[in-house]
Amino acid sequence: MTALSSKNTPSQVRQLFGTDGIRGVAGEYPLDAHTVFAIGRALGSRLSETHSPTRVLIGQDTRESSEWISRALARGLLSAGAEVASAGVVTTPGVAYLTRTHGFSAGIVISASHNPWMDNGIKVFGADGFKLSDEIEHQIEAQIFYHLEELERAESEGEGPAMLPGEENLRDDYAAWLRSQVEGIDFSRFRVLLDCANGAASSIVHLVFPPLNVATVFTHISPTGRNINANCGALHPGEVAQKVAQPGARFDLGITFDGDADRALFSDAQGNIVNGDAVLLLAARDMQSHGKLDKDTVVATTMSNMGLEAALKRSGIHMLRAAVGDKYVLEEMQKTGATLGGEQSGHILFMDSDATTGDGILTALRVLEVLARSGKSLAELVADLKVFPQVIRNIKVREKTPLKDLPAVMTAIHAAEKDLGESGRVVVRYSGTERLARVMIEAESEEKMSHHAAAISEAIQQTIGI
Repeated sequence: MTALSSKNTPSQVRQLFGTDGIRGVAGEYPLDAHTVFAIGRALGSRLSETHSPTRVLIGQDTRESSEWISRALARGLLSAGAEVASAGVVTTPGVAYLTRTHGFSAGIVISASHNPWMDNGIKVFGADGFKLSDEIEHQIEAQIFYHLEELERAESEGEGPAMLPGEENLRDDYAAWLRSQVEGIDFSRFRVLLDCANGAASSIVHLVFPPLNVATVFTHISPTGRNINANCGALHPGEVAQKVAQPGARFDLGITFDGDADRALFSDAQGNIVNGDAVLLLAARDMQSHGKLDKDTVVATTMSNMGLEAALKRSGIHMLRAAVGDKYVLEEMQKTGATLGGEQSGHILFMDSDATTGDGILTALRVLEVLARSGKSLAELVADLKVFPQVIRNIKVREKTPLKDLPAVMTAIHAAEKDLGESGRVVVRYSGTERLARVMIEAESEEKMSHHAAAISEAIQQTIGI
């Protein structure tokens, strides 16, 4: 049988796994206790085929459902003969790092990332610290349905092991690795406002920024179980930007993480939001100047702005586009040998740092490192990024019917593509984690952009909208 690893093959039709693991409303299928038990049992059975002994690490975010989901999952893993360890509340990239460096067979994160508190999810990393391939997820999914017949047994096996607070030494090891990535850099001149989104970063940031002599003011660092991502964090970067720009604030920049801290967005000292595209630009130029940008190539996604492509080209850097999802960015990076890739949303992958997934805290440290070495402000470093007007509309849908099977939608898309030509882009896709259709239009003409975004959105709404 194929071991859990990073190699991806073309995706297959699946029912549970999306672009970032299994996600849904906590307590409802597939995140009800019975199905979660079956997921754990299936994972344990699958891992036992290639790992002896089978050791699994579980980490979680701060949602009130994360504790019981961790317990149910651990119960399923234990029933399949796996050993289970807990890192407690820790970031998604923290689990990826600890899995590969501590010899675990797999690492599992209980988190729904940027989603609201009532949602949750299950993400799985292989022993190498990379997210599972589509093919392996498909195989595991088949085993999950097989193990669902054991639900009666799940009810009688108790509550499972306590998953909090987890092993502190694991979180300490991860924090030490983060600090080591910027060893020798003097950060003492920086004053930073950092938004933890009341999420997983809350358990890590105090182990990273103060020891590096970064004068840091933390905000949204008091999780209640229901306030994760609530009007804060990477979904609401404007809040930090506004505070940074207040008269007398004297911040050099603002940093915002999402609930599981695998992404980061920024604000410059003037309160301008700096997204993942801008981070890719400044990181690419810095890595190129230090001989670390292999093949002078950056991997972005279909959602990255045309302005990024133009700015990179002026620096002699080629940009490739992958499907949305850091898993697919990584896949393209591995295929081409690129050492930098990421998404507009703030997922940035630094393969020169031996990272295996997007890491918001690492991204923040790398941005600070560029500022410290260059002596320039964040605004100065991205000043020449001329962003094409872009609009993104999200339409709630009752089902994810293939777009090609929706004639009215395809007519609207083709009309937009023909009208915009080379002066714009049209991207229409379904969210991999929510029941949403996303319509993105980029164009030199804001009037045309707005018109076509409205037309396509209306066609989707009329056809499959809620």
